[in-house]
Amino acid sequence: MPHPALPSQDDNATGEVVLGVDTHKDLHVAAVITPLGALLGSRAFSATRAGYEQLLTWARAFGPLQRAGVECTGSYGAALARHLRTEGVQVIEVNQPDKATRRRRGKTDAIDAETAARAVLSGQATGIMKTGDGPVEMLRMFKLAKASAIKARTQTINQLKAVLIAADPALREALTGLSNPTLFRR
Repeated sequence: MPHPALPSQDDNATGEVVLGVDTHKDLHVAAVITPLGALLGSRAFSATRAGYEQLLTWARAFGPLQRAGVECTGSYGAALARHLRTEGVQVIEVNQPDKATRRRRGKTDAIDAETAARAVLSGQATGIMKTGDGPVEMLRMFKLAKASAIKARTQTINQLKAVLIAADPALREALTGLSNPTLFRR
């Protein structure tokens, strides 16, 4: 596998750097590249508030950070994306690398993070991060609550009917064939 060349001072004449992050439940792997694509470094950070601060401090040590490509801004990367956004970094949603790229370059979290940064740099990644707030998020929460209530109702009905199977025959016969609302009232 080819190794990236060490960046020279000329590779980062503008000073700006681009961050890429491969997100996971407990650990995020970050990579920083120059505007010319030279890899400056990659490192893993815990998926905690302290880890997000460390990640941002580490990335800014390479130069001004204005753009970051983050995978899964609606799930594992949601909290990191919000943190970066509040710190003034433009967060761009990056899809996982395609399978051909993964086969060609290999599969490691550091390579995925570097690929995320390169997707931002090339303009290939243009997705707006999922904010996790606003009307869409409120609707999602209502939908989750409704689905949970429907599931609980169905489980309760099934339990009641299962109890009736083992009930006294006279009671079972009296309640057999009733619609659900009538059964609940009785």
